[in-house]
Formats: sequence, C-alpha cells, structure tokens
Amino acid sequence: MKVIVTGAKGQLGTDVVHLFKDLPDFDVYGFGREDLDITNLDQVQRVFAEINPDIVIHAAAYTKVDLAESDTDAAYKVNAIGSRNIAMAAEKAEAKLVYVSTDYVFNGEATSPLNEFEPTSPVSVYGKSKLAGEQFVRDFHTRYFIVRTSWVYGVHGQNFVKTMLKLAQEKEELQVVHDQIGSPTYSWDLANQIAAIVSTTNYGTYHVSNSGVCSWFEFAQAIFEEAGIKMNVHPCTTEDFPRPAPRPKYSVLDHMGLRLNGFKDMRHWRDALKDFLAELK
Repeated sequence: MKVIVTGAKGQLGTDVVHLFKDLPDFDVYGFGREDLDITNLDQVQRVFAEINPDIVIHAAAYTKVDLAESDTDAAYKVNAIGSRNIAMAAEKAEAKLVYVSTDYVFNGEATSPLNEFEPTSPVSVYGKSKLAGEQFVRDFHTRYFIVRTSWVYGVHGQNFVKTMLKLAQEKEELQVVHDQIGSPTYSWDLANQIAAIVSTTNYGTYHVSNSGVCSWFEFAQAIFEEAGIKMNVHPCTTEDFPRPAPRPKYSVLDHMGLRLNGFKDMRHWRDALKDFLAELK
C-alpha cells in the first residue's frame, strides 16, 4: 500500500514516516514543505495522481500560534486551503485520509474532559484555521479520520520537553504556568495510534493524547524528576507571561472515539515521558 505523509520532516511526520517504513507492505512517500506546496492545488493533484496513494497522513500545518494572530492569511492558507487541497486530491485517489488537528479547536473554558461530540469554539487564529481545515476535510472527503491531539513532544523538532532540558543547563530556577491544564502527548505514541486507526474503516473524529492530566508546571517538574535534574521550578499564572495568542486554560481530551470504536486507550503521559527521555539519550 502507498502512503503519503505531509509535514514529513516535522515532529510527528518524521515519526509517522519511520513507523510506516518499518511496517511490511507499505511504500512511504514523505513530503516536506520544500517538496510539496500543499497550498498549490495543481501541484498537490499532480503529485497524488503520480503516486495514487491508498493512505494520506496530513500532518503538515502552520503551527506558529502567536505569529498567526498577525499573519492570519498565512495560517488560513496552509491550515484551511492547504487541507482542502489535500482532501480533494485524496478523495480523487480514493485514499483514506488522516487530518491531524488540535485541542485549540476548543475555547479552554471546560472543566471536564472534552469528547469528540462537544461543540468547538476556538479563540485563537491558529485554532480557527485548524477548525476550518477540519471542515474542509468533512466537506471534500468521504473516508476521513480527524485526529485531534495536544501538547505534542518528540525526538524530532523543538518542543516543551527539549526546551526545559535546555534551560536546565542555563538557569538555576524557572517559572512555569500552573493554570493551563492538559495532557502531554509523545509523538511516537500518537503515530502508532494513527497507524492503528487508519488500518480500519471506523471513520470519524478521534481525540488522541496520552492519558492522565497535568499542568505545564507539573509537566516541567516531572521532566526534571525523570531526567534526574535538580531544578527549582516555581508556579506562575498565564497573566505573568502574556502572549499574542490566547492559550486554552483547560484542554484535556476525552478519548470517547477510541473507546466507542474498540481501540486501546493511550498509556499514561508519565510512562511515555520516561521512554522519550530514554530515546533522547
């Protein structure tokens, strides 16, 4: 089977490419932004016609959350129009499509885990543009899996865990926000769950994050504990570090889609963190 992966050089995309290459009976075609301009419909259609994929994992995205507030057109061009182009080309190829989305499609005002049937109401340009991408996938494709995830980190690319480890070499103490609550997600676990989901015809929307809940402050504490690093970490509020784009205060994803469709749930985020740190070494 032929698999196209967009965003193949990103944090998740790199793991997806490696995972499918290690599976039998798959030919994997990974495309970074310099290889495939997803905002160019003609180019997307031409590439898809040449490969004729069976599966498309659409992980490419505009992810500069703060910059999106002032660079709105660019965010929508990639996350909305680019996703439309991928959906149209994948539909023409009769390929299954996985669209990787985000917890930012919610406003962060919930007080209990959000399932896939909750109404969306993004408050940032990034969240709104990713939701627009979801809608284009629904409008232009018939065999899709929308996979929303949160707080992703992995071996490839920059992320919160790597930032904490780097700062530990430069500082003796840190302040980390304690009033944003979510679930960290190891990109390798996410890639494996995507592979399991796409092997079925249980189409629809899924929330895929590691199990368990923490604040960024608690996540940072766990990183240093598991890495064996002594660091003074102090809790602070979101207001102490104002950013151009609002962050969801609460974005814990309930995995109802996984349960209802008979998939195994994700392991606890702390267990995943241990494996990530071992892999990073």
